[in-house]
Amino acid sequence: MRAADYTTAGDGVFKHLREEIDGIMARDPAARSRLEVAICYPGFHAIVLHRIARRARDAGWHLAARLVSQIARSLTGIEIHPGATIGRRFFIDHGMGVVIGETAEIGDDVMLYHGVTLGGTSLNPGKRHPTLGDGVIVGAGAKILGAITIGRGARIGANAVVVADVPAETAVVGIPAKPVAPRDRAETRKFMPYGTPSGEIPDPVARALSGLLDQVTALQARVGELEAANPPPAAPILPRSTPTPLEAVASHPVGMQEAQGDPR
Repeated sequence: MRAADYTTAGDGVFKHLREEIDGIMARDPAARSRLEVAICYPGFHAIVLHRIARRARDAGWHLAARLVSQIARSLTGIEIHPGATIGRRFFIDHGMGVVIGETAEIGDDVMLYHGVTLGGTSLNPGKRHPTLGDGVIVGAGAKILGAITIGRGARIGANAVVVADVPAETAVVGIPAKPVAPRDRAETRKFMPYGTPSGEIPDPVARALSGLLDQVTALQARVGELEAANPPPAAPILPRSTPTPLEAVASHPVGMQEAQGDPR
């Protein structure tokens, strides 16, 4: 079932609440019971209220839909526009400060942490917010801006700023976000807390500078080899065209004696 159908068709607003809760418990080790999730998790409250707001919007009750979304924002600190399309088992961990724009599309099993923004960069009324594929994890404070696509299973690192498409099964970090874990890395395809690799994260700028230094070192070594194999010829000593004053005096002994005060 498509996400749009899931959020609006028939009794779909409440039909899968148990599935939503189970999805949260599977991804949050702090959750001890379904009752705890239902009562204490703002991300769960926000998604339930969003289902209601989305159904009201699709029924043409735009003001009522926005009112419900504002109530959800006041209660949970999570702002989801009624027009956003959200799939199954969506989990917002901690939740405070999350903003999801009107034309955002979110697939199944997506996880967002607090401070995430799915924002638009255009004033046009059409598609202007991101699309997140199934299984995407977005770390705390990340900003995904514009009508871009985040591929299935991608990982967005904490505080990353994403302004271009991200391929499937790829982890990106930084400002602007750059890939750090390619799709052939097995760890990218499993759960990654906060969407950020926990091991050593390579710095793209440092990697580029290191490559330049390696090239300079190799060129210096090559120049040394060439100079050792072909030493430059010694510069020839050219005769002077005119003698220096000292040489002129030395070539005339009489003049030197006069200069020394010879009494004769």
